[in-house]
Order: sequence, then C-alpha cells, then structure tokens
Amino acid sequence: MSRTKKKKRGGIFAALTAAVVIFAVGTASGKVLERLAELPDYGMTVSAAKSAEIPEDRFLILVNSKNKIPENYEPELTELSNGQRVDSGIYTELQRMFDDMRADGIYPVVGEGYRTRSEQQSMLDDKIRAFEKEGYSEKRARAMAEEWVAAPGTSEHELGLAVDINADKDNSSNEEVYEWLYENAYRYGFILRYPIGKALVTGIDYEPWHYRYVGTDYAEKIAESGLCLEEWLEKNSVN
Repeated sequence: MSRTKKKKRGGIFAALTAAVVIFAVGTASGKVLERLAELPDYGMTVSAAKSAEIPEDRFLILVNSKNKIPENYEPELTELSNGQRVDSGIYTELQRMFDDMRADGIYPVVGEGYRTRSEQQSMLDDKIRAFEKEGYSEKRARAMAEEWVAAPGTSEHELGLAVDINADKDNSSNEEVYEWLYENAYRYGFILRYPIGKALVTGIDYEPWHYRYVGTDYAEKIAESGLCLEEWLEKNSVN
C-alpha cells in the first residue's frame, strides 16, 4: 500500500471512530438499539438457519445466523501463549502480524479466539440477563442481545478463524491497535468482519476488534471493496 493510500485509510478510520462515538452515545440510552430493531433485517432467523457449506477454500466459509456451523466441523487448534486457541491454519499469519505490530511499537493481545458452543451460549445468556436488568422483557432482551452476541452454532469464534484483538494496556491503547489493524490486517489475510453500517447484513454491530481470517488471496480484495463478507461472497464467485 502506498503512503498516500495509507493516509487515506487512516482518515477513514478516524471518521469511523468519530461515528462510533456518536453511535455509542445513542446506544447508552437504548434508542439506537430500538431503532435498529424496527428496521428490516437480512432474514436473520437462527431457528431457520441452514448448515453452512464448506467451500473449496475453507477459509471462506460463511457463518452467520443464516448459516450454522456444520455439526461435524472440528478445527485443528493451536494454543497461544495466553491460553487462547485458534485454528492452526491461521496461526503463522497471526503471529507474523503480531510480530510486525510490536516492531511498530503496537502491542496487541488476543482477547478471544476459539470458543466452544457452550462458551458461546454462556456469553449470550450473560448479555440477555444484562438487558433484562435494564428493564427489557425476556423476548426483547434476547433480540437485543443477539445484535451483539451470535447465537451458539452461528459464531465465527466456534470456527477458530476469528480473533478479538485488543491492546496490552500497559503498552498500547485499543485505538492504536484498531487503527493499525484497519490499515494493515489484510496483508496477513485478515479482514474487519463487522464494519460500521453493515449490521443489517451481518447481524452483528460494528466491532473494531473482531478480525476474521480469509487468507491472503482474498483479504485485500475484500478490504478494498468496502463490502462485508456476506456482500463480497454474494458478488464474487471464488470456487
């Protein structure tokens, strides 16, 4: 990427960060979530989800609330130094990316890697209870929680191909980590999986920490397209 292009992407990240601040203020009052719930969704009904097809290039498997992880899907896992686990197929590029971040004075950590289905269920249950404590009905709390936490069987973390990357707070800030990733993650085969403004397509609100490995053959194409993974796969035939 040229220096000019990098500056342009940095400017975009700054604009996104400002937009997220505005978004977060609205979310704190619950009004943004209420408005999102009133909009038409992408047909996201977990109970009606089909089993995801495993493409020739398995790193392009699409998992969301319309496409469940196949029952027989069992990734080979590699454990990281902090105890988190990832699909062994992404380990080398993940480590290379982290090494280059540290060389640039940015210190990342994988906060979340692979999750079992039971761990995903626990996360969803915790989010539902949090919304119930705010006074929402059980039905409404569940609907709102699923805008933030994928239902079990529909989370990329259960694939082992997704990582939540945050900062080692003793050495870096989350903003520094997120900006570096936004600028460079595609070089290592990772994409920002849940971009801002795509919640009605992905089913998940903007998450600047959540990166998904798709491989170096496709990551730059997807990142530069401005599309989320669902949109890009629908537009492009790769198998």
